[in-house]
Amino acid sequence: MTSTPTAQPVTIPLDDGSTVSGLVLAPPDPVACYVLAHGAGAGMAHSFMEAAAQGLAQRGIATLRYQFPYMEAGGKRPDAPAKAHATVRAAVAEASRRFGALPLVAGGKSFGGRMTSQAQALGLLPEVAGLVFLGFPLHPAGEPSITRAKHLSDVRVPMLFIQGTIDKLADLEKIRSVVGDLGERATIVEIEHADHSFHVLKRTGRNDAEVLVQVLDSVAAWVRRMAAT
Repeated sequence: MTSTPTAQPVTIPLDDGSTVSGLVLAPPDPVACYVLAHGAGAGMAHSFMEAAAQGLAQRGIATLRYQFPYMEAGGKRPDAPAKAHATVRAAVAEASRRFGALPLVAGGKSFGGRMTSQAQALGLLPEVAGLVFLGFPLHPAGEPSITRAKHLSDVRVPMLFIQGTIDKLADLEKIRSVVGDLGERATIVEIEHADHSFHVLKRTGRNDAEVLVQVLDSVAAWVRRMAAT
Protein backbone atom coordinates (compact mmCIF):
# COMPACT_ATOMS: atom_id res chain seq x y z
CA MET A 1 0.00 0.00 0.00
CA THR A 2 1.10 3.57 -0.62
CA SER A 3 2.23 6.00 2.05
CA THR A 4 -0.51 8.12 3.58
CA PRO A 5 -0.50 11.93 3.61
CA THR A 6 -1.26 13.99 6.70
CA ALA A 7 -4.84 15.03 7.41
CA GLN A 8 -5.50 18.69 6.70
CA PRO A 9 -7.78 20.70 9.01
CA VAL A 10 -10.72 22.49 7.42
CA THR A 11 -13.50 24.76 8.67
CA ILE A 12 -17.00 23.94 7.49
CA PRO A 13 -19.59 26.75 7.49
CA LEU A 14 -23.15 25.94 8.58
CA ASP A 15 -26.31 27.68 7.43
CA ASP A 16 -26.85 29.33 10.83
CA GLY A 17 -23.53 31.20 10.58
CA SER A 18 -21.60 28.89 12.90
CA THR A 19 -18.83 26.51 11.84
CA VAL A 20 -17.56 23.03 12.66
CA SER A 21 -14.12 21.52 12.26
CA GLY A 22 -13.20 18.92 9.70
CA LEU A 23 -10.24 16.85 8.57
CA VAL A 24 -9.48 16.02 4.94
CA LEU A 25 -7.21 13.11 4.13
CA ALA A 26 -6.60 12.42 0.46
CA PRO A 27 -4.21 10.19 -1.47
CA PRO A 28 -2.58 11.63 -4.62
CA ASP A 29 -5.18 10.28 -7.06
CA PRO A 30 -8.35 9.33 -5.17
CA VAL A 31 -11.12 7.40 -6.91
CA ALA A 32 -13.81 8.78 -4.59
CA CYS A 33 -14.36 10.74 -1.38
CA TYR A 34 -16.14 9.36 1.68
CA VAL A 35 -17.81 12.01 3.87
CA LEU A 36 -17.29 10.25 7.18
CA ALA A 37 -19.36 11.15 10.25
CA HIS A 38 -18.48 10.13 13.80
CA GLY A 39 -20.57 8.17 16.29
CA ALA A 40 -22.51 9.63 19.20
CA GLY A 41 -19.85 9.22 21.87
CA ALA A 42 -16.58 10.13 20.17
CA GLY A 43 -15.53 12.77 17.65
CA MET A 44 -13.75 12.78 14.32
CA ALA A 45 -10.30 12.33 15.90
CA HIS A 46 -11.18 9.08 17.68
CA SER A 47 -8.68 6.31 17.02
CA PHE A 48 -11.17 4.29 14.96
CA MET A 49 -12.01 7.29 12.78
CA GLU A 50 -8.34 8.09 12.29
CA ALA A 51 -7.46 4.50 11.44
CA ALA A 52 -10.37 4.28 9.00
CA ALA A 53 -9.33 7.48 7.23
CA GLN A 54 -5.70 6.41 7.03
CA GLY A 55 -6.60 2.95 5.78
CA LEU A 56 -9.00 4.25 3.15
CA ALA A 57 -6.39 6.72 1.88
CA GLN A 58 -4.03 3.79 1.45
CA ARG A 59 -6.76 2.17 -0.63
CA GLY A 60 -7.22 5.21 -2.88
CA ILE A 61 -10.21 6.80 -1.18
CA ALA A 62 -10.21 10.32 0.24
CA THR A 63 -12.15 11.15 3.39
CA LEU A 64 -13.65 14.25 4.91
CA ARG A 65 -14.31 13.77 8.62
CA TYR A 66 -16.18 16.42 10.58
CA GLN A 67 -17.62 17.27 13.97
CA PHE A 68 -21.29 17.58 14.78
CA PRO A 69 -21.95 20.87 16.64
CA TYR A 70 -22.49 19.24 20.06
CA MET A 71 -19.13 17.48 19.79
CA GLU A 72 -17.47 20.67 18.59
CA ALA A 73 -18.80 22.39 21.73
CA GLY A 74 -17.60 19.59 24.00
CA GLY A 75 -21.12 18.40 24.78
CA LYS A 76 -22.34 14.85 25.29
CA ARG A 77 -25.96 15.08 24.13
CA PRO A 78 -26.23 14.63 20.35
CA ASP A 79 -27.78 17.39 18.30
CA ALA A 80 -31.43 17.31 17.32
CA PRO A 81 -31.93 15.56 13.98
CA ALA A 82 -32.59 18.74 11.99
CA LYS A 83 -29.32 20.26 13.19
CA ALA A 84 -27.45 17.04 12.53
CA HIS A 85 -28.93 16.81 9.03
CA ALA A 86 -27.87 20.39 8.28
CA THR A 87 -24.34 19.56 9.41
CA VAL A 88 -24.20 16.50 7.16
CA ARG A 89 -25.44 18.67 4.31
CA ALA A 90 -22.71 21.25 4.96
CA ALA A 91 -19.99 18.59 5.13
CA VAL A 92 -21.11 17.05 1.85
CA ALA A 93 -21.17 20.50 0.24
CA GLU A 94 -17.61 21.09 1.47
CA ALA A 95 -16.47 17.76 0.03
CA SER A 96 -18.13 18.61 -3.26
CA ARG A 97 -16.31 21.94 -3.40
CA ARG A 98 -12.97 20.33 -2.64
CA PHE A 99 -13.21 17.25 -4.83
CA GLY A 100 -15.24 18.52 -7.77
CA ALA A 101 -16.51 15.76 -10.03
CA LEU A 102 -15.07 12.95 -7.87
CA PRO A 103 -17.79 10.47 -6.80
CA LEU A 104 -18.99 11.16 -3.26
CA VAL A 105 -20.20 8.61 -0.74
CA ALA A 106 -21.37 9.53 2.74
CA GLY A 107 -22.24 7.87 6.02
CA GLY A 108 -20.09 6.90 8.94
CA LYS A 109 -20.04 5.30 12.34
CA SER A 110 -23.31 4.53 14.11
CA PHE A 111 -25.15 7.82 14.89
CA GLY A 112 -23.26 9.62 12.12
CA GLY A 113 -24.31 7.06 9.55
CA ARG A 114 -27.94 7.19 10.65
CA MET A 115 -28.06 10.99 10.51
CA THR A 116 -26.54 10.83 7.04
CA SER A 117 -29.13 8.35 5.79
CA GLN A 118 -31.93 10.48 7.22
CA ALA A 119 -30.53 13.52 5.41
CA GLN A 120 -30.31 11.51 2.20
CA ALA A 121 -33.90 10.27 2.61
CA LEU A 122 -35.03 13.89 2.97
CA GLY A 123 -33.37 14.79 -0.33
CA LEU A 124 -30.70 17.00 1.25
CA LEU A 125 -27.68 15.29 -0.34
CA PRO A 126 -28.13 15.32 -4.13
CA GLU A 127 -24.35 15.08 -4.71
CA VAL A 128 -24.05 11.76 -2.87
CA ALA A 129 -23.87 8.62 -5.02
CA GLY A 130 -23.94 6.05 -2.21
CA LEU A 131 -24.09 5.52 1.56
CA VAL A 132 -21.67 3.48 3.68
CA PHE A 133 -22.62 2.54 7.25
CA LEU A 134 -19.94 1.41 9.69
CA GLY A 135 -22.30 -0.25 12.14
CA PHE A 136 -25.84 1.00 11.52
CA PRO A 137 -27.54 1.53 14.93
CA LEU A 138 -30.80 -0.24 14.23
CA HIS A 139 -32.14 -0.08 17.79
CA PRO A 140 -31.11 0.61 21.39
CA ALA A 141 -29.19 -2.18 23.13
CA GLY A 142 -31.54 -4.89 24.34
CA GLU A 143 -34.56 -3.49 22.45
CA PRO A 144 -34.59 -5.18 19.02
CA SER A 145 -36.69 -3.21 16.54
CA ILE A 146 -36.55 -1.95 12.95
CA THR A 147 -38.20 1.42 13.60
CA ARG A 148 -34.97 3.33 13.00
CA ALA A 149 -34.72 1.81 9.52
CA LYS A 150 -38.08 3.02 8.19
CA HIS A 151 -36.58 6.04 6.43
CA LEU A 152 -34.19 3.84 4.45
CA SER A 153 -37.01 2.98 2.05
CA ASP A 154 -36.83 6.62 0.90
CA VAL A 155 -33.11 6.39 0.08
CA ARG A 156 -32.60 5.97 -3.67
CA VAL A 157 -28.84 5.47 -3.82
CA PRO A 158 -26.84 2.26 -3.18
CA MET A 159 -26.12 1.44 0.47
CA LEU A 160 -23.41 -0.66 2.11
CA PHE A 161 -23.93 -1.96 5.64
CA ILE A 162 -20.81 -3.16 7.48
CA GLN A 163 -22.19 -4.98 10.52
CA GLY A 164 -20.62 -6.97 13.36
CA THR A 165 -22.43 -10.23 13.97
CA ILE A 166 -22.68 -9.59 17.74
CA ASP A 167 -23.56 -5.89 17.49
CA LYS A 168 -25.95 -5.18 20.39
CA LEU A 169 -27.37 -2.18 18.48
CA ALA A 170 -28.29 -4.25 15.43
CA ASP A 171 -29.76 -7.69 15.95
CA LEU A 172 -28.29 -9.76 13.14
CA GLU A 173 -31.54 -11.27 11.90
CA LYS A 174 -33.27 -7.90 11.96
CA ILE A 175 -30.53 -6.07 10.06
CA ARG A 176 -30.46 -8.91 7.53
CA SER A 177 -34.22 -8.48 7.11
CA VAL A 178 -33.90 -4.71 6.67
CA VAL A 179 -31.20 -5.09 4.02
CA GLY A 180 -33.17 -7.81 2.26
CA ASP A 181 -36.28 -5.62 2.08
CA LEU A 182 -34.23 -2.82 0.48
CA GLY A 183 -33.46 -5.10 -2.45
CA GLU A 184 -30.67 -4.44 -4.93
CA ARG A 185 -29.93 -1.01 -3.43
CA ALA A 186 -28.45 -2.53 -0.28
CA THR A 187 -25.46 -4.78 0.44
CA ILE A 188 -24.44 -6.19 3.81
CA VAL A 189 -20.99 -7.34 4.87
CA GLU A 190 -21.05 -9.30 8.11
CA ILE A 191 -17.96 -9.12 10.32
CA GLU A 192 -17.78 -12.34 12.30
CA HIS A 193 -17.59 -12.05 16.11
CA ALA A 194 -17.36 -8.22 15.97
CA ASP A 195 -19.39 -5.93 18.21
CA HIS A 196 -20.70 -2.41 17.48
CA SER A 197 -17.17 -0.99 17.77
CA PHE A 198 -15.76 -3.77 15.57
CA HIS A 199 -13.97 -5.19 18.58
CA VAL A 200 -13.41 -8.96 18.78
CA LEU A 201 -12.37 -11.10 21.72
CA LYS A 202 -9.02 -12.90 21.55
CA ARG A 203 -10.68 -16.27 21.92
CA THR A 204 -12.21 -15.85 18.46
CA GLY A 205 -8.77 -16.21 16.90
CA ARG A 206 -8.95 -12.74 15.37
CA ASN A 207 -7.83 -9.32 16.52
CA ASP A 208 -9.13 -5.79 15.98
CA ALA A 209 -6.43 -4.96 13.42
CA GLU A 210 -7.47 -7.90 11.25
CA VAL A 211 -11.11 -6.88 11.55
CA LEU A 212 -10.31 -3.32 10.48
CA VAL A 213 -8.53 -4.64 7.38
CA GLN A 214 -11.67 -6.62 6.48
CA VAL A 215 -13.88 -3.58 7.09
CA LEU A 216 -11.76 -1.24 4.97
CA ASP A 217 -11.15 -3.75 2.19
CA SER A 218 -14.92 -4.25 1.97
CA VAL A 219 -15.62 -0.51 1.90
CA ALA A 220 -12.93 0.18 -0.69
CA ALA A 221 -14.05 -2.63 -3.01
CA TRP A 222 -17.68 -1.47 -2.86
CA VAL A 223 -16.79 2.19 -3.39
CA ARG A 224 -14.57 1.34 -6.36
CA ARG A 225 -17.35 -0.68 -7.98
CA MET A 226 -19.81 2.14 -7.42
CA ALA A 227 -17.39 4.76 -8.76
CA ALA A 228 -16.83 2.70 -11.90
CA THR A 229 -20.52 2.61 -12.85
